[in-house]
Amino acid sequence: MDVVVCVKQIPDPADPGALDPETRTLKRDVKLILDESDSYGVEMALQLVDAAGEGEVTLVSMAPNNERSGLATALAMGAESAVLVSDPALQGSDSLTTAKILAAAIKEKNPDLVIAGSESSDGYTGTVPEQIAAVLDLPSVTAAKSITVDGSGIKVQRQTNAGYDDVECPMPCVVSVTAGVVEPRYPSFKGIMAAKNKPVDEKTASDLGFDEGSVGWAGAGQEIVEVAEAPQRDAGEVIEDDGEAYNRIVSFLEELKAI
Repeated sequence: MDVVVCVKQIPDPADPGALDPETRTLKRDVKLILDESDSYGVEMALQLVDAAGEGEVTLVSMAPNNERSGLATALAMGAESAVLVSDPALQGSDSLTTAKILAAAIKEKNPDLVIAGSESSDGYTGTVPEQIAAVLDLPSVTAAKSITVDGSGIKVQRQTNAGYDDVECPMPCVVSVTAGVVEPRYPSFKGIMAAKNKPVDEKTASDLGFDEGSVGWAGAGQEIVEVAEAPQRDAGEVIEDDGEAYNRIVSFLEELKAI
């Protein structure tokens, strides 16, 4: 069973980072790390391949400056290889362009299953996995909390507000995994050393059949004109309960026209 996992390499969330004054986007000229939300997808893929008894896990990532630090972590966890798409022309790409780029790289691998995190920690669009599925014309399942291979398909427990739904889906397909559903393994020293010799296939946009006019800021057709700090919230009203506080609550709800 061959599984491709989409992973994003992001600036360390512990460091607030800085904005590029020209593009007004987050600077990414620093060491990038594996997005924690994607580590769950990597772990899920490794468990599925282990259960199948054959196959491998391949990573696909799009990052600037040929950055590999985040990939190295996932390779040390046990992934066999990676595809890194890195090209200055990709700066400013929107989620759909990102999905198209990743889909092109995935298509070359022809996997049985594609796994992605539900959303990245630095973007939160939550749309890329579904867009990848649409570009590849594959069925998809979102918010998976568990995946079981069953013959030529998979059975998924899909997280809902009320619990979970049991979903069956044929392969190949795209599944987005909910954060926290598995415990990602820590890379061992042996895994870290082995990761240094695992293949990382570097590609540019043109390698995947895209010209500069269809990617980046040009492809997105958008511009960030201003970034401003969110206004601070005013302090709320503190009500001392003297036995009649419920009257103030009722009045407050009436003011909001909630009752």
